[in-house]
Parts: sequence; structure tokens; C-alpha cells
Amino acid sequence: MKTQIFPINHLTESQLQQLSEATKAGAVVAWATDTVYGLAADAFNEEAISRIYKLKGRPASMPLQILVDSVQSARPLAQWNDAALRLAEAYWPGALTLILPPSAKGKNLCRGFKGLGLRVPNHAGLLRVLTYLKKPMACTSANIHGEPVITDETILTKTFDNKVDYILTDGNLSAVASSVVDMVAEPALLREGAIFKKELEQTLHVLLK
Repeated sequence: MKTQIFPINHLTESQLQQLSEATKAGAVVAWATDTVYGLAADAFNEEAISRIYKLKGRPASMPLQILVDSVQSARPLAQWNDAALRLAEAYWPGALTLILPPSAKGKNLCRGFKGLGLRVPNHAGLLRVLTYLKKPMACTSANIHGEPVITDETILTKTFDNKVDYILTDGNLSAVASSVVDMVAEPALLREGAIFKKELEQTLHVLLK
């Protein structure tokens, strides 16, 4: 497989169109985010999702998160309450993953899990891509399962060149992961990352488990 490598912040209209058509056909993309490099594919394409799991050696018991370009794009995929909307409006785009009960449209994206992990990344180049693609993209960190996450462009290319269809680079990234809040039942902090627990509690006006 010949991987095409583009700088994510300087994609041309032609390259964006190429990406759109390729992801519809099941392409897997390694791309820069506002946290670490990720592996992504059309969230509704089961074959592409399977490729991501195989590339990473990721256990099927571990879900992928869904990246979209805005709160508006996330709304149809999940069931929202006031608290979840408050968090989304306060921290999106940003390093916050919200796990929510799926809507009818989002149920297939859960793949057997109770909740759907949604995020709007705070990365201008990636947001431009997501807006152009006009579809939710399933994403996970771009690394082999059990190995460190990848923040270095050179390591990313060495690891996934000729294994994925596209690599969208942006130099060296931060290693700070997103914070993960489960809103399926009582709000619970599953991972404290870039956004601290205290900040989230102040926004929600409740204590997190």
C-alpha cells in the first residue's frame, strides 16, 4: 500500500476531496489532533473500523471515540441532558470526551457498548477536515496497543507508512490526553487529562465520581 502524506494545516481543496472520497470507500487515516496522533475512519464503515483494530492490535472490548466538527454535528448522535450540553458548550472544541447514551442514529456506532464517546478536537486543520468530510469519524490513538502514544511525526510515519492510506502531519504534538466524562448515568470522571476534575465540577455544579 502506498501511503499519501500531507501536512494537515495546508490541505488543498483537491486533497480534501480526495480524502472525502477515500474515507467513503473505507480508507484509514493517521492524523494530527490537539492531543496525540490518531487513527481514524468513517464511523459508519465497519470494514474500515476493523482495519483500525487490526492495525493497532486493539482488543475488541475497547471502544473507539467519535470525532465531529461541532456540538451541532454531535447532537443527532446522542441523547443530551442539560449537564452534558453545559460541558460541551464550555469545553468544545477541546480535550474533553463525553460518553453519552446514543440516539437511534448513534446506536450502531456504539458497537455493543452502553455509551458513545464524542469529542470536538481543538485543532484548526483537523476541524477543517471534519467539516469537509461532513460525517463522524471513529478515532483512537495512533500507536500499537500497549505501546506509548505517538506525538512525533517521524515516529508516526515510521510506524504507519504503507499501512494506512493517508498520513496527515503536524510536526510534534502534546502528549496530554483528553479528559473523559461518563454521562450515561451519574456523571463520572473516567480519565483526568487536559481538563482537571475541579474545573469540570465547577462547570457541572456537582461532584464527579
